[in-house]
Amino acid sequence: MTPENKGTAQLTTAMVLSGTLGVFVVESGASPFDVVFFRVLFGALALGTYVVARGWLRGHGFTPRTLGLAALGGVFIVFNWVLLFQAYGNTSISVATVVYHTQPFHVVLLGALLFRERLTAAKVGWVAVAFAGLILVSGVTPGDFTGGGSYLLGVGQALLAALLYGLSTLVTKRVTGVRPHLVALVQVLVGIPLLLPFADFGAMRGEGAGWGWLVGLGFLHTGVMYVLMYAAYAKLPTSKIAVLAFVYPAVALLMDWAVYGHHIGVVQALGVPLIVTAGLKVTLARRPAAVSARRTAGHAPEAASRPATPAACEA
Repeated sequence: MTPENKGTAQLTTAMVLSGTLGVFVVESGASPFDVVFFRVLFGALALGTYVVARGWLRGHGFTPRTLGLAALGGVFIVFNWVLLFQAYGNTSISVATVVYHTQPFHVVLLGALLFRERLTAAKVGWVAVAFAGLILVSGVTPGDFTGGGSYLLGVGQALLAALLYGLSTLVTKRVTGVRPHLVALVQVLVGIPLLLPFADFGAMRGEGAGWGWLVGLGFLHTGVMYVLMYAAYAKLPTSKIAVLAFVYPAVALLMDWAVYGHHIGVVQALGVPLIVTAGLKVTLARRPAAVSARRTAGHAPEAASRPATPAACEA
């Protein structure tokens, strides 16, 4: 098997795992804050064990600045998970996941707003196409604005989750010369004290089956999934990474239909290809320049410099 084929298999497996995330969250029966707390707790154990076993704590490459940036990215990523998991309950796994995949456009807009990154007319056009798709996928009607229902709240939560993910991506991509596994480990470690005040341990008593789902979220969807992703990134071109990223929402939609009988309607389905196409156009237009800049500046190899929160790749 060639390195690229191995990387394709690794990233596809990681994205399939990511697509089952919603089922694990719902089946755990825990509140979103409890789910995320135990995800970061078990995830830290999984990633920490892997990092120690590989001997990567020695010569980790962190400086006070990059460690602070990694921790800030962790704050954004942890609350992004809370909002996304809340959106599952207020809408559905399908709708929340597709709305959440407006992440690349938040990265583009935030980059232009906060860091004065160049915003071309083509990017503005693709962002507009994506948000047209978002309007279709969300299925929001005028009645949702006046009825005070939870559905509109869920769509907003998924959008805000995507915004926080975009902030995490922009912050984390400025952490160079550090293995992404270490950045991810810092981010989940930050989540433990951050969410501890919100965790309701009493609500978890007697949840025998629920604990299995929570352990799975930490070890499978945080430990195994991240290790597979970062191994794949070192072997794959940006174009293939961008395409394979959309295995995640495809599997999420399939799981939501197979397990819960939820599916998006015909009009909503029309918005999916708009978001997917626009996402690919924006991602492929943005990443090669960033990779070239890193190489020209003489930073650490790309495999060690990839962001720990690759846009539109995982939840």
